[in-house]
Amino acid sequence: MSKVKISFNLNYEDIVVEVESNKRLLDMLREDLNMKSVKEGCGEGECGACTVIVDGITVTSCTVLAPQVDGCSVITLEGLSKDGELDKLQESFMEAGAVQCGFCTPGMILSAKALFMKNPKPSKDEIKRAMSGNLCRCTGYKKIVEAVEIARDK
Repeated sequence: MSKVKISFNLNYEDIVVEVESNKRLLDMLREDLNMKSVKEGCGEGECGACTVIVDGITVTSCTVLAPQVDGCSVITLEGLSKDGELDKLQESFMEAGAVQCGFCTPGMILSAKALFMKNPKPSKDEIKRAMSGNLCRCTGYKKIVEAVEIARDK
């Protein structure tokens, strides 16, 4: 397969990589760039485990080809903490006990982060709508919504 060179901003750092033209964003992030928070769940864009933020919008990275992010800004969970300090969303998920197995957590947090980027004070209904693309097989979502509300109110 042919390779292409792409330039984009990953977690607030400009990078250039050479990648196969048919490689998924998910695979490039995990395999080539060591972003292990990006998980493959369903491989069809249905579960949200591979959610990342591209130019301020959540996308399922299993449904995006890596070359499509050329010139874009991509944020993974690794990009939320700064200087060893966790983002308020990461802290609130721990505070609310919203983490069980942790598989869905990065996608959940990034969906909430994208919501806060657009609306720093969302209502409970807006939070639920923003989180609706992410599936959790461990919990009833109550603690996840509570965690987002805690972060909103900080």
